[in-house]
This record gives sequence, C-alpha cells and structure tokens, in this order.
Amino acid sequence: MIIEQPTIWLRWIYPKAYWRMDPKEHSVYLTFDDGPIPEATPFILDTLAKYGIKATFFMVGDNVRKYPHLFERIKAEGHQVGNHTYNHMGSVRHTLKTYVKNTNKANELIHSKYFRPPHGWMRPAAYIWLKRKYKVVMWDVVTRDYSKLLTAEDVVNNIKTYTRNGSIITFHDSLKSIDKLQTALPESLEWLISQGYQFKIFK
Repeated sequence: MIIEQPTIWLRWIYPKAYWRMDPKEHSVYLTFDDGPIPEATPFILDTLAKYGIKATFFMVGDNVRKYPHLFERIKAEGHQVGNHTYNHMGSVRHTLKTYVKNTNKANELIHSKYFRPPHGWMRPAAYIWLKRKYKVVMWDVVTRDYSKLLTAEDVVNNIKTYTRNGSIITFHDSLKSIDKLQTALPESLEWLISQGYQFKIFK
C-alpha cells in the first residue's frame, strides 16, 4: 500500500464496502489494524481515553488468542471490534476456501459483523463470498504509519491533507507503527478536534 487514498478502480471492485461514510456529516471514523499487542494497544487505548474518543479495532485472531486481556479491555472501554483474519492472511497467496476459513476462525474469537482484509486487498471472489456474512470496511485515508520512509510528522500531515467529511481513517496497532504513533496519534487527534470533527463508530 503506497497511497493515502484509494483509487476509483478499487472502489469499483468492492462496491458494497464501506469506503467513506456520509460526506454531509463533519465526522470521521478512526480504525486501528493488526492488534492487539502489548507493545502498542495500551498506548492507543490510553490516548483515545484521554480525548474521550471511540474507535474500531480490526484485530488479528491469533493476537486476540494470545492477548485476551487486551481484547477485553478494548471492548470494556467502549470501542468497536472488527475481524482482520486469524493470521493476517493475504488473499492472493491462498485459496478462497482457506481465506474464508481463516476469517471465520478469527470470528470465533472476535464475534464481529465487520471485516477488513489485510493489506487492503482481497480477491473479488473472496469479497463476493465474505460480504454475505460481514460488512466489509475499507478506508478513505490510510496514514501509512507503518512505513519506514515516513516520520511522525509525515503521518500527521497525511491526516491534515486527506481527511474530509466521512473519512474512514486507518492507523495501525503494530510494532511497525508504534514509535511514530507516540507523537502522531495525539497530534492527529488534537488537529481533528480543532477542525470540529466528530468521532463515530460504525452502525
């Protein structure tokens, strides 16, 4: 993933997915992918709590298995949970049957109607199959907080440049992102608040 906003052709491939919510509402939807992990999740939760903000966590099933206390804390603090497969599985290298089975295995722990494919991509056949059971949530802004080429300031600038009404914003609850998030997450939240955005979760 090397772009901050999805191209039109991606939206065409997954037409029923959530890409951006109501553009008439001055609201954003914060999402965090890949957790929960002890190195990142507590900081993210503490920061969200400081600002009174709720978000959606798209979690890897095996991480939920390993760190159930973090999973329970996410729910207890009023955040929404979503499915990100059991093993952060990419669709391209696996059969449809394997991919769907892995996703459903994760949901035995996560119990969510929301699904986001790892890497922001899955085969059209997987999308057609999974949308029968899940609401597929993609994104309108990806911060690229995982990138070694970006600084915390770059992550904040991505938020400032690309966020608009109804944006679904993607951060990462991961080892790759946490060093930048220490600075970028609170600064991003403060900027969004200063711009009058409301923070929502999916319904």
